[in-house]
Amino acid sequence: MSGTVRETDVLVLGGGAAGLSLADRLAGTGRVGVLVVEPPDGPSRPPPRTWCFWDDGTCGLDEIVSASWPRLRVHGGDGAAHTVDPSPLRYRMLRSTRFEEYVHARLAERPGCGVLRATAGAVRDTPGGAEADCTAPDGSRLTVRARLVFDSRPPGALPPARTRLLQHFRGWFVRTAQPRFDPAVADLMDFRVPQPAHGLAFGYVLPLAPDRALVEYTEFSRTPLTTPAYEKALNRYCHDVLGLGEFAVETAEQGVVPMTDARFPVRVGPVVYRIGTAGGATRPSTGYTFAAAQRQSRAIAASLAGGRPHVPAPHGRRALAMDAVMLRALDTGRIDGPAFFTGLFAHTPAERLLRFLDGATTLREEWSIGLRGPVGPMLRTALELPFLPRRSHPAPRSGDRLP
Repeated sequence: MSGTVRETDVLVLGGGAAGLSLADRLAGTGRVGVLVVEPPDGPSRPPPRTWCFWDDGTCGLDEIVSASWPRLRVHGGDGAAHTVDPSPLRYRMLRSTRFEEYVHARLAERPGCGVLRATAGAVRDTPGGAEADCTAPDGSRLTVRARLVFDSRPPGALPPARTRLLQHFRGWFVRTAQPRFDPAVADLMDFRVPQPAHGLAFGYVLPLAPDRALVEYTEFSRTPLTTPAYEKALNRYCHDVLGLGEFAVETAEQGVVPMTDARFPVRVGPVVYRIGTAGGATRPSTGYTFAAAQRQSRAIAASLAGGRPHVPAPHGRRALAMDAVMLRALDTGRIDGPAFFTGLFAHTPAERLLRFLDGATTLREEWSIGLRGPVGPMLRTALELPFLPRRSHPAPRSGDRLP
């Protein structure tokens, strides 16, 4: 490829949560130069997104967290509410635009680090490293060479899997005429909505003020809805379930997250690695990605600082095995999704449950959680999984809330 050649120590492809988190961590070591290549303004650039996670206040991002909640709530399909306090953990929200501004500013302050607005193409191995073809907004071409490459771009296809569901959603940032929300409580799952014939559906409410909130309609199923169908479901949820009365929609967001037991390769070349959703950072049972991306970024930065590059798998094998069983049981209809998730929150200490969802519990804790669930259907599913073929599936096409 002809054109300009640019060199750096570490090349990060994709400026989403995973790519920017890793770039920030690596630049913070002061040991390597880092260049992030992210799409220019236009149709290839993802719209603003919301990323959520829970932590104990040690994430180092408090100054850019949009909101946080000390209590969490789940509404069962029968209307019963289960409110829990996961202290010392809190549920936190970040907006992608604020996170981008924050990391871009930090990279600009560090020698040898920065952001390149360009469309990244093919990545090739080279002696002692790798290089990526890039196209600038004006159409000019350049090649970026690096000792290490971390690729967070969405894959064109998902790896073969036994089960593939999608977590797909549309959310409204609403402002109500009267105070309707409790800013201290986040509703993670509200099953007081009509359930689809296959999978499950729930409402999701993150209050930002007594009269403002992010309200979402979410499904775990095989196929996304049309935008009008999401709008109809949201309108019904806001009026019939939440009873918001008069309200205005200030902005909206929509996306789809893969929930699959596919095996995502982390290393795809001698010095080329996949991170974020492309590298399996999305937790198959929940769709959450941000916290796993943070853990992986810290581990990669520590390994490079120690002179031994290492990219750990985002999730442990035991956690992925449990997720595979849950996804298959949900996909086959062997378990009642709303009852399953409501039961988890009703019968498991909140802090332990969030650690379980992060894959940070002990085997003994996992047994105690599992024995309170539908043991028979789960056991039957676990026994059949080794005999099921893995099939290819197309990658989701909508913007990902948790890259």
